[in-house]
Amino acid sequence: MLVAADVASALGTVRDEGADCLILGPQASGEAVAGPVATEGFAEAAFGRLPVVVYDPRGKDSDDELGKRLGEEFTVRHAHSPERLFDLTTFFLHQSLVKLPEKRRQQLLDLHHSDKLLSGRKVLIVDDDMRNIFTLSAVLEEHDMVIVSSDNGREAIRILENDPNIDIVLMDIMMPEMDGMETMREIRKITRLKNLPIIAVTAKAMKGDREKCIEAGAWDYLSKPVDTEQMLAALRAWLHR
Repeated sequence: MLVAADVASALGTVRDEGADCLILGPQASGEAVAGPVATEGFAEAAFGRLPVVVYDPRGKDSDDELGKRLGEEFTVRHAHSPERLFDLTTFFLHQSLVKLPEKRRQQLLDLHHSDKLLSGRKVLIVDDDMRNIFTLSAVLEEHDMVIVSSDNGREAIRILENDPNIDIVLMDIMMPEMDGMETMREIRKITRLKNLPIIAVTAKAMKGDREKCIEAGAWDYLSKPVDTEQMLAALRAWLHR
C-alpha cells in the first residue's frame, strides 16, 4: 500500500509506480485535482480507467467538482462508511471472499445480502403512480421495511418535516406540478434533512440524468423499470453508512 499527502502526489505516485486502485480522503478537492489532471496528461495510457474511490464519512459527496474532474479520466465511486470503502476496494482489487478473514467476509455478506440492514427501517416512496408505489412497497415489505408513501412532492416534504424517523427516500423524478428535482432541492433547504439519503428514480435514462439528480440533492440514481436487486443493494449501501 502506498500513501501520498495530497492529490497531486497521489496521481504522480500512480503514474510512476503504478496502482490498481486509488483512494482519496475527505481532504481532497476539485481545485486540488484540477491542476494535475489538466497539466500532467493523466489521460495517458498508463492510467487506463484507474478505479478511484472518494471516501468521505460526512455523507453526500461533498465536492461535486472533484467527482466531475476525476470522472473525465477515471472510474469513480464514492464511499461514506468504512464498510463501503472496504467493499469497493475489495471489488476493484479483485480479492476473493474466501481468502478474507471471517469478520471481513461476513461484513461484506451483510452489506450485500443481509436483511439486517433493512429490517425496521422506514422508507418514504414518492411517486404519482400508485401502481409503482404498490410494486416497490410489496418488495420492501418482504424485507421488513416500514413503508410511507406520497403521490406528490409537496406532501412528501410535509411528511419529512413531521416524521424524523424516516431513514431513506425513493424519489420519482417525473411528477406533475412539483417534480422530483424541485422536491429534492426544497428538501435539502431544510437543515435537518441535508444528510437524509435520497435515491432518485426516473423513467428516462437520458445521458446526464444522474448528474442532474445528484446536483438536485439525490445521493444515488435508479432508472425504471427498477431492478429489484439493484434497488435493494442501493438501500443497503446507504443505510450502512
